[in-house]
Amino acid sequence: MPGSQSRAAFGMPTYDGLTVALTVEDPRWDDAGLGDIPAMAAETFSVAAARLGLPGDLVSEISLTLADDETVRAVNAEWRNKDKPTNILSFPMADLAPGERPGPLLGDLLVAFETVAREADEEAKAFADHFRHLLVHGFLHLMGLDHMVDTEADDMEAAEIAILAEFGIADPYGDEPGPLNEAEQDVPANQERDDDLRHRRGG
Repeated sequence: MPGSQSRAAFGMPTYDGLTVALTVEDPRWDDAGLGDIPAMAAETFSVAAARLGLPGDLVSEISLTLADDETVRAVNAEWRNKDKPTNILSFPMADLAPGERPGPLLGDLLVAFETVAREADEEAKAFADHFRHLLVHGFLHLMGLDHMVDTEADDMEAAEIAILAEFGIADPYGDEPGPLNEAEQDVPANQERDDDLRHRRGG
């Protein structure tokens, strides 16, 4: 697994300035066998940042909230008028072009435990592998990548596959696209929207 020390040994950026503000709202996340969740998330985002060619001196924070289906359903209904849970919601702080350097706050990711667990079970994937895929998928959305048209979807999936391969995770799409193609992304978030979401979290 590409830890920060091993990346540094090969002259790769460690992205120590890319930090994660973690909130665990559902205790099932702590019992899901993910180990050190903040370290896992930071490592995942660092490898994704390297794949996008972001500078090693990047300083930016990602707010990651691990919640349940009901919480995600409520946020999805409020901000997207879709009254249903989904695996992950992405709220970028700014409308970045792919590869553009983000500011000090990259954005918010909100993940639903039951949906992630159900998808992993249905696809016979390890929960940790599917969760890491969602972190990658959400990070790419925060960085301006999307899958609304086929060409953009192809680029985004290729990036996801390459990043996950660094962790020894096989192509998550395989012959048929999985539920990540249905992952929900909010429209680019403005300051008011992000502030409201942070307020809801008590942050």
